[in-house]
Amino acid sequence: MRHHGGMSVPDSDYARRPGGMNSFLGSVFLQMAASVALSAASAVLVLKVQALQAVLYGPNGLTVLGWVVTLAPLGLVILIGAGVERLSGAAARGLLALAGASIVATFLIAASAFAVLGLIGFTTGRDLSGLGSFLTIVLVGLVVAMLVNLFLRSAGLDLGVAAIGVLLFAGLTAYDTQRLKRLYEEQAPTSGSASASLGALTLYLDFLNLFLSLLRFTGRRR
Repeated sequence: MRHHGGMSVPDSDYARRPGGMNSFLGSVFLQMAASVALSAASAVLVLKVQALQAVLYGPNGLTVLGWVVTLAPLGLVILIGAGVERLSGAAARGLLALAGASIVATFLIAASAFAVLGLIGFTTGRDLSGLGSFLTIVLVGLVVAMLVNLFLRSAGLDLGVAAIGVLLFAGLTAYDTQRLKRLYEEQAPTSGSASASLGALTLYLDFLNLFLSLLRFTGRRR
């Protein structure tokens, strides 16, 4: 309940005032941007400090810790799909900060693609909700393929996983953006709600995983 002009206004009605959706989505993207900035700082640190590079990348590719860093964002995406939306605001913001420590590069391509796909998800009149279950199945299959390739170390399978990853997280970016828009229309969460933090975490993970998939194509991963 909020007070406005001497009158008590329910939170949901307050959030649906003109500009409410812009405030909510603005909070989502602001929190996401902070996590991207943290990731960029982490990437610069790794590029500058060879000792950190050695921890993540060995003569035969990714080390065990390197694979943990690579697979952690995928695990968080599955965790969210499994019902983590019931997290409190503090817990959601904590996961967002934790995800921000992941390593990223090929930034401009991923950022441009993310912006275009997010815009498509927000403006399209086509219902993308049917994509959710299908993309979740593809995501689980992608994780399994990556785990199998830990032992096979197949360059062809790695390239195939990268291609599927790009398509998967392109679809998830548009789907999750539309889902956040519908969430506001149905529940009118405020900019400081757990929904805003969770939305930021979701879009950040879409961006990060899209970026990591593109990274395999650039040949810049060490």
